[in-house]
Amino acid sequence: MDRIEFEDALQSYENRFNSMQPEMELTIRDPEMGVEGWVVVWSTLSCKDGPLGRVGKGGTRIHDRMSMDELRMLARTQTLKNAAANIGTGGAKSGMKDDPTSEGFEQRYRRFAQLVSPILHENGGPWGGFGYDIGAHPDHCLWCCDELDSTRCFTGKPVEMGGTDYDVEGIAGLGVAVAARTMLEETGRSPSSATIAVQGIGAMGAAVCRYATEHGMTVRYIADPRIGGCWRIETDFEGPLAEAVIAMDFDAVKAELEAGPHIRTDLDDVLVQAVDVLFPCAVQYVITADNVDSIAASAVVEGANNPCTMEARMELAGRGVTVIPDFIANPGGAIAAFVELVSKVSDEENARSRSKVNEAKEFTENTVADNVRQAMALADEAGVDLVRAGLYLSYQRVFGEV
Repeated sequence: MDRIEFEDALQSYENRFNSMQPEMELTIRDPEMGVEGWVVVWSTLSCKDGPLGRVGKGGTRIHDRMSMDELRMLARTQTLKNAAANIGTGGAKSGMKDDPTSEGFEQRYRRFAQLVSPILHENGGPWGGFGYDIGAHPDHCLWCCDELDSTRCFTGKPVEMGGTDYDVEGIAGLGVAVAARTMLEETGRSPSSATIAVQGIGAMGAAVCRYATEHGMTVRYIADPRIGGCWRIETDFEGPLAEAVIAMDFDAVKAELEAGPHIRTDLDDVLVQAVDVLFPCAVQYVITADNVDSIAASAVVEGANNPCTMEARMELAGRGVTVIPDFIANPGGAIAAFVELVSKVSDEENARSRSKVNEAKEFTENTVADNVRQAMALADEAGVDLVRAGLYLSYQRVFGEV
């Protein structure tokens, strides 16, 4: 495919995708309890012939500024991500407008779960169920499963409940690290010589640190408001510091950093470091037209959902910076959720063998590596950037044309 053919085909796909409307939008409110939330199922076309039928899946995001508009954006991106991963679920997201640390949240969360339960896949609806996202806590799984008297209503569960424990296992972060490793290898660079900066060390960023280190990369910078800013790591990333980061024990991380030779700077400094790979793993739109000129990394591998605006992605690509977009790099959570939904392994066997965890990790690693290679090959063939090559592959799968 030459560039003209590629551009024409991509434009046709984009027009079709942009004309799509959500298949389902549900607003839930209980004014007496102060409950407000939503579920958006964007598209299930890619999975119409899959083992679950037309079911949308994505995590449950919770914060006090949550809105339907944010959920629409997330569900739309999840559609691309799930299609790119070639799994049997379409794109969807759920969310609550609430502070998960506030008094009475458990009761409000349980009420939210009850109110949306009729649209759950297990109850004949188009939504695959609750999961982890920003604002989530392991207790939410226990509350939800207890309230609905089901372990199939929530994905990312502990292994003894039949789950993949994907936040604890960091399966999404595994995929992001694999994306970086594959990109480095395909361009003739050794991961063991690569330096990285990780913005945000929550579940995603902590797992990226873990698996990138296992692949030989050197963690040079980490940043998170919970550890007091951006830190340049002046020693090997190992021992108590690495253990505290992986465990997301922010107090211990901060204590280790302050006790060592490490150097603290302002929080946003992590974005401007001249490293081989920058991993934005916090929230959306941290790299925009306003700050894209300051990005000095050789590559940006997106761990968060939409951490770069499309304008910033194109600007970076135009400067020769490799950008691996989130829908290619971080489908690990969606893959783990799919494994939980379709696996026939019993809870007892899963607790003993961790077979669902192992399956989800292998599925994630193989899928992400293959997709990065395919996108890079298409980008080279058509003479385009990696972001648009990845979009092309995702659109094909959204519409079932591969």
